[in-house]
Amino acid sequence: MLVRLVYVSRSVNPLDEASTESILASAKANNAAHGITGILCHGGGIYLQALEGGRQAVNALYTHLIRDARHADVVLLHYEEIKERRYSGWSMGQVNLAKLNASLVLKYSETSQLDPYAVSGDISLILLEELMATAAIMGRS
Repeated sequence: MLVRLVYVSRSVNPLDEASTESILASAKANNAAHGITGILCHGGGIYLQALEGGRQAVNALYTHLIRDARHADVVLLHYEEIKERRYSGWSMGQVNLAKLNASLVLKYSETSQLDPYAVSGDISLILLEELMATAAIMGRS
């Protein structure tokens, strides 16, 4: 059974390009081996991530992320059983939140600075859909 999970967390350490690339490289390798696909949005010390795959694999990964010392304030925004994947082309696509068009963020947020803690899981999914439609996601595999 396939599921989709969306969560948000804060980085314990300042996000820099090297640490983000390290996280993405490890996610791509591990996710591919476990049949997990998804998108990682990062910026401003925030991670917003959508994960898809088998229920057991996604749940195990989320449990690991909750315990990961690099993450704080982990909040589950959305969880659902799905019939098909939306992010099947990405073992882990990425979006730099700092580079998003302010008008796109304002469409779904109170301010031009996206705060995933202040929007619903449904809004987060709609934003991810728009990022796919506008080709803002990098790292297609």
